[in-house]
Amino acid sequence: MDSATTRQQKINKQLQKDLADIFQQQGMQAYNGAMISVTGVRITPDLSIAKVYLSIFPSAKAEEVMDIVNENNKSIRGDLGRRVRHQLRIIPELVFYIDDSLDYAERIDNLLKQ
Repeated sequence: MDSATTRQQKINKQLQKDLADIFQQQGMQAYNGAMISVTGVRITPDLSIAKVYLSIFPSAKAEEVMDIVNENNKSIRGDLGRRVRHQLRIIPELVFYIDDSLDYAERIDNLLKQ
């Protein structure tokens, strides 16, 4: 059994969907031509902090894109707040992380091919 409650899981899914929409609306030009996918969201039990995992393509731009995302954190949170204000009383703080699991899988794949 996952340690997250059913409510947390529902909120995780909703935040993931809404954040994906926000990044899609902002478009690739806002992030120097990089494509951003929201691969997961984990909200704390008190619903105050959401850890948001992002997959960035091309991965060579990941650090640069993360800087842009972190600079825009307030406006992203504001957009999110407008979307979920009827479901959540408090809009969680957003903490962004790079999800490099795809890069990791690709490295493993390449190592296995050698």
